[in-house]
Amino acid sequence: MGSVRVPPRLLPVAALLVTVGCASAAGNEAVASAPLARPAAAAATAASERAVATTAARVVVDQSWTAFATVGGVRLVHPSSRVERVGFHEANHDGARQLEPLPTAVAPTTLESRGRLTGSRTAADVVVDPGVEIRAPVTGWVKRAGTYVLYCDHRDDYLAIEPDDHRGWEVKVLHVDGVVVRAGDRVVAGRTVLAPRPTQLPFESQVDEVSPTRPAWPHVHIEVVDPSIPDRPSPGGGCP
Repeated sequence: MGSVRVPPRLLPVAALLVTVGCASAAGNEAVASAPLARPAAAAATAASERAVATTAARVVVDQSWTAFATVGGVRLVHPSSRVERVGFHEANHDGARQLEPLPTAVAPTTLESRGRLTGSRTAADVVVDPGVEIRAPVTGWVKRAGTYVLYCDHRDDYLAIEPDDHRGWEVKVLHVDGVVVRAGDRVVAGRTVLAPRPTQLPFESQVDEVSPTRPAWPHVHIEVVDPSIPDRPSPGGGCP
């Protein structure tokens, strides 16, 4: 099914609280409750509705690196030119700052609590076209970049940028595939390519559950962290 191109425009900011289930295999994710048994007719109707939803046309906004959030003078731009939505959620790091969605954010949604001890919009999952390059969401200097193991099992690339507009803070970017910048590199918001594509994670993420289309597109995780704030391990975190 092809996508529907939507011209750039100001979109209303909405902090919409939605009910979602378990986002991933991580130990500190919210746990979904078991569904109640339903009559066969109701189950068939629900299955039909899901089938219609998954065949709906994908709504994509083609935009020229507009900003989607701000915090402490730092403005974050969408990391891709083709964006489906921005899902705000609780970050895993205590130093993550609460993001303020901007009117130009693409389909902003605040996801259900993950049971973490951070603010409801301390991280953003920006759902993007899997075939489009990922660019810097902020102007600054790369502090770290490379590969790590996500949830103790999945290879993923990341980088941390010190933004010009708030020295000492870090803009962390996760779920990019084939990062091409290194520590010490200068990056410019909306111009510098960070990776040729986003990482397609091998499991369903929380933000996937608010999309009416399948297969779900990948997302780029972005958060702004104050490293001077000590981080406390999340309950249930760590590897076996």
